[in-house]
Amino acid sequence: MASLAQHVAGLPCPPLSGASRRRPAAQRRPPSALVCGTYALTKDERERERMRQVFDDASERCRTAPMEGVAFSPDDLDTAVESTDIDTEIGSLIKGTVFMTTSNGAYIDIQSKSTAFLPLDEACLLDIDNVEEAGIRPGLVEEFMIIDENPGDETLILSLQAIQQELAWERCRQLQAEDVVVTGKVIGGNKGGVVALVDGLKGFVPFSQVSSKTTAEELLEKELPLKFVEVDEEQGRLVLSNRKAMADSQAQLGIGSVVLGTVESLKPYGAFIDIGGINGLLHVSQISHDRVADISTVLQPGDTLKVMILSHDRERGYGSC
Repeated sequence: MASLAQHVAGLPCPPLSGASRRRPAAQRRPPSALVCGTYALTKDERERERMRQVFDDASERCRTAPMEGVAFSPDDLDTAVESTDIDTEIGSLIKGTVFMTTSNGAYIDIQSKSTAFLPLDEACLLDIDNVEEAGIRPGLVEEFMIIDENPGDETLILSLQAIQQELAWERCRQLQAEDVVVTGKVIGGNKGGVVALVDGLKGFVPFSQVSSKTTAEELLEKELPLKFVEVDEEQGRLVLSNRKAMADSQAQLGIGSVVLGTVESLKPYGAFIDIGGINGLLHVSQISHDRVADISTVLQPGDTLKVMILSHDRERGYGSC
């Protein structure tokens, strides 16, 4: 038995199998490849990941096919602009905003592809040196009338004067119907009469309708009470009467009224007295109980005196004192 053991012990030992020669866990080498497990994303992280993917997809589509899925093409846009463009017919009204003024007028934004310009002479009924005098400044929103189009650059020519003229003629028709006395400033004249400015319109006052015998030069820049005789917009005729206006004013004074007057001028037959804008004739026989051979020895232009209204001459627009 002992010899058998010794014989066996002396035999060479065969290599051990993998299972039989495993080292203890502490002595094992770590494996060369890592083994990973699954990681669960939170709800917010999943949403951020989804949004990132959406933006990435949209960016790629914009780069490769920018018009894909777009129903409104550039041609459609041009068609829409044409179909919604403003009415540019001559005589039509259009609302616009002043965005720039120059020495010759103002440029108007009319929310259209067309350029619009308001010339200086179309900015107002009155004669002005610049559009600012008529209150036209950048930012002003107003309604304009289209009066022309420049064929060279298709610029629309606008007017405020045309609108103001229509309104002024309408007011004059109403005032004539109501038989109202208005005030007009004399701005010129000729041998037949004077030109007076009434509500922005130029009206003619024949000398036959002026209450006092005078010249156009003497009346220049003066204001006269006037009544309308003829208002014809189609013919551009505006005729006025100073006599009719004065007759109405004289009627309000009443015969027998004592008023304060100023001597305007002297004539051999008497003195013309200004009674608050009304011309009165103080006859030489009414100046004194004594006979007056030379009026200038008693009165001088500019003298102030009290007079009594004796009569009215409505046709001639005079009152007698």
